[in-house]
Amino acid sequence: MTAVDWDLLSSYAGLLSLAVFSIYTGSFGSLPSSKSKDGKKGDEVEEDEEQPERLSSEDAWLFPVIGSVLLFSLYVIVKYFGREWINWILQWYFTIAGVGSGSKALISLVRWLVGPTRWRQYETVKISISRESKELLAWSLRTPSIYIIPLGALPSLIYTFGPSESRKSALLTDVLALSFSYNALCFLTLDSFKTGCILLSGLFLYDVWWVFGTEVMVKVATNLDIPIKLLWPKSLVFSTERGFTMLGLGDIVVPGMFVALALRYDQHRASQCGQHVSYSKPYFYAALSAYLAGLGMTMIVMHVFKAAQPALLYLSPACILSFLMTALVRGELADAWGWNDQVEEADAHSQRPSNVSTPQAVSRANSSANGNNLTLTSAGKKAEKAEGS
Repeated sequence: MTAVDWDLLSSYAGLLSLAVFSIYTGSFGSLPSSKSKDGKKGDEVEEDEEQPERLSSEDAWLFPVIGSVLLFSLYVIVKYFGREWINWILQWYFTIAGVGSGSKALISLVRWLVGPTRWRQYETVKISISRESKELLAWSLRTPSIYIIPLGALPSLIYTFGPSESRKSALLTDVLALSFSYNALCFLTLDSFKTGCILLSGLFLYDVWWVFGTEVMVKVATNLDIPIKLLWPKSLVFSTERGFTMLGLGDIVVPGMFVALALRYDQHRASQCGQHVSYSKPYFYAALSAYLAGLGMTMIVMHVFKAAQPALLYLSPACILSFLMTALVRGELADAWGWNDQVEEADAHSQRPSNVSTPQAVSRANSSANGNNLTLTSAGKKAEKAEGS
């Protein structure tokens, strides 16, 4: 009887934990600002919050096509021109992206730790650059963010400019990968379950073809040296002698967007009943459990057959079936399938009183008034109270 390889099993468990943790936190990060008792959103809208980009069904149809073109282009470059210069370009790109991603993720963590009420009590620093009447750049952040941003930039800078050992560090790679996945789930969202099913179905075929049908996916993945994967050492004591188990960010972000959509639908259902703080999350937990089961199945098949597996082969059907079964059991399939997150947000904006300016409009007006050059302003509690009055 073959002895149990506890080192390898612990590696699978660790990778599963990181993936589920990433999706769990990113899903809650994708929720819109919670409403206060008087019906207003927090500070209306946090100045340093970005509005998410929503994928429509038209975008979902194109996603596998664009992904295939990019993947094959990278394959051609790596095969015929070598990987050194493309790695150099991508490393610079991901260094800059890592600085922004790590900073945003750390700001979100601190904001969650201190609580939204305490966070809004900090002064706001507004930065704007304009030329004549045209706004070139506008940025607003709370004062703690000034100190948090340099800390959030450290992992990316160390990964790129640190000693050669830092590029092989699983810890640094995981920190950067987790920040990328968190921000992707927060700022790239699906507008409906229909879009989610189209996206998962298309990428199911994409993943199967490029992994099983060609050498393209494996060759590109093994030749690019960028932090877009999660790693866990094959050892109970975190020794790196046996190498690592690996999971690409695409296998986290793509199904993760579907799980996050399920959570937002649970919030929508609760808001229809007047519940805004504590509510049941059947669709979210069903989708998250399906993701866990699908990824676990991927690892079992990979372990048994000793070959790399396209994770979306298992994750896409698991997530889609979790939604369909939950909606059917609850008798809500028609409502859930017809729900559109984008339409709901548009309706909420259309109900805003016409004499109240949106925060974006206020920001644009302030930036235009500042004229040319760089402007730094700090608004304290007194200013906030004056605005409220």
